[in-house]
Amino acid sequence: MNALLWILQVLLALAFLAHGWILLVPPASIVDQMNAVMSRGLQLFIGVAEILAVLGLTVPALTRIQPWLVPAAAFGLMIVMISATLFHVARGEVSSAITTLVLLLIATFVAYMRWRVMPIRSRTAV
Repeated sequence: MNALLWILQVLLALAFLAHGWILLVPPASIVDQMNAVMSRGLQLFIGVAEILAVLGLTVPALTRIQPWLVPAAAFGLMIVMISATLFHVARGEVSSAITTLVLLLIATFVAYMRWRVMPIRSRTAV
């Protein structure tokens, strides 16, 4: 189960690293399309939140310093994915809504498992 959780954490981290980066530094070819859908300020906010979640999913787990940040980061992604799913449903973008719903389910599973079932142990004082 621990290996599955690590795989899911890494997959979430990769997905949100890619999406967060695109929101922070969009390719010139899609800037106008992105700005037509949401404000630049919202794009920056979501991009920063996603990059911080990537750090929260990985760094505390690898270092075992403040490991409670792992489920907290996954919970933050749950909030982002609930909002994203509602956004895509409202726009009639079914395939995007399904994608965000799957990411929501993965983030929910990681958050619960790392909080209640298999938390990462903190480093012990030497």
